[in-house]
Amino acid sequence: MDKKLIAPSLLAADFGNLQRDIEMVNLSKADWFHIDIMDGVFVPNISYGMPVLKAIAKHTTKPLDVHLMIIDPDRYIQTFADLGAAHLTVHYEACTHLHRTLQGIRAAGMKTGVALNPHTNINLLEDTINDIDIVLIMSVNPGFGGQSFIENTYGKIRALKELIDKRGAKTIIEIDGGVSTVNSKKLADAGADVLVAGSFVFKSDDPTRTIEELKESVDSGH
Repeated sequence: MDKKLIAPSLLAADFGNLQRDIEMVNLSKADWFHIDIMDGVFVPNISYGMPVLKAIAKHTTKPLDVHLMIIDPDRYIQTFADLGAAHLTVHYEACTHLHRTLQGIRAAGMKTGVALNPHTNINLLEDTINDIDIVLIMSVNPGFGGQSFIENTYGKIRALKELIDKRGAKTIIEIDGGVSTVNSKKLADAGADVLVAGSFVFKSDDPTRTIEELKESVDSGH
């Protein structure tokens, strides 16, 4: 995948002005909306659920990249498809029968995603990589925004890239956590295709410009 994508994470948006922030992303150079769904069980935090996602989907003009940080995600696959998710990412650590979950996501018409926590080894995806459209590498421990980036991530990206190439898979690599213009180019050079940025975008003075700077930093010409 030559084109690198930027996916602002709405978890860091201003919930009191959510429509305003959605419109900003719609008009920006961002490619996807990254939506974090948390249940307070799989991760210590609770984010937003179906009604909020339904409201978000009404206003977005770009694909919804939904990241489930919840236990037993199989129960909700069809619900998220109905709410308009383009991609549904589940955590490897939350799926007892990952292959079955991936089949369910694909059957519901969405792209399949698998997220790995910082401690989870890439090799565990060896048997399913050809069924996965997106692997999301967590570069912070999931559950809260604004954490600092885990340096081991670069090695994980390279190992994952190797596995994808070895298996002839078409999987793309997404990074979530502590992404900024400080590390964006290095992440892209290591093999990342999609960068999720939350606080770095929404807490900046000019979010539209910040998205543009992220985009520029990963363009091959820069």
